[in-house]
Amino acid sequence: MSIQWFPGHMASARKKAAEAMAAIDVVIEVTDARLPEASGNPMISELRRFRNRPCLKLLNKADLADPAVTRVWMDFYNRQPGVKAVAVSARNASDAARVPALCRQLAPHRDDGTKPLRMMIMGIPNVGKSTLMNALLKRKVAKVGDEPAVTKHQQTLDLGPGMTLTDTPGMMWPKIDYDPDGYMLAASHAIGRNAVIDEEVAAFLGSILLERYPALLAARYRIDPSSLDAQALVEAIGRRRGCLVKGGGLDLEKASLILLQDYRDGVIGRISLETPESRAAMIARIETERAEAAAGDGQADDGEE
Repeated sequence: MSIQWFPGHMASARKKAAEAMAAIDVVIEVTDARLPEASGNPMISELRRFRNRPCLKLLNKADLADPAVTRVWMDFYNRQPGVKAVAVSARNASDAARVPALCRQLAPHRDDGTKPLRMMIMGIPNVGKSTLMNALLKRKVAKVGDEPAVTKHQQTLDLGPGMTLTDTPGMMWPKIDYDPDGYMLAASHAIGRNAVIDEEVAAFLGSILLERYPALLAARYRIDPSSLDAQALVEAIGRRRGCLVKGGGLDLEKASLILLQDYRDGVIGRISLETPESRAAMIARIETERAEAAAGDGQADDGEE
């Protein structure tokens, strides 16, 4: 199943963000530290590069991510021109308090006391933009919820003397190029449930956890994951948690939601779904498969009379 999710209001949000970017100095892009590239909207990169705007890339929810993997991602991003990457938890006041000073480093021309520093928060749904906005302003100005696309309107507010902050709605892009990205986004609840099948998403997540974090699975669910595949893992969780339907069968949807919610809440442990190396391998594999498929189609066409 290919996962795609692009609610109508996001097209309007993109247009308004593009217009507003002409009058800002620094883009604050919030991503999910557990899947920094999969949760990075390519449209945001395109917009800021077109305007030649520097980017403070915040790997948010770092308290939920594998710290060793997060360090690798920060090295990866900090080698890119015009980008400063920092791991944060937007729920941590001290982490949020660092953001304005980091933005000033990226826009030194705005540090003369005469011109305001103009910042814009951008990112996909449910990565913590509103939580960060509220922490920076030290009051609730943006609605926060554990559902994607809570914020639907752009707003600009004074952050303090000489600083303004523009908050934008979460924006997806029209087409997710790689299916694993869609599954990672769905597992992390950046995509609405109406666009996914929970059992498929849980199986995808389970396959990653079995490969990279089997000890965490064993500790959380008191199972031996060594002989399990993704489907068997969900079934084992269902049996452990008593997810039964009438007649004694397993309720796989309920078991799937338990695994997904445990991952989202961080109770399994600190988990990252991708690394720069795993992502490069995933893209190379998919592009090779596409090239082979295209070559096969071309040979079939040549054989037609």
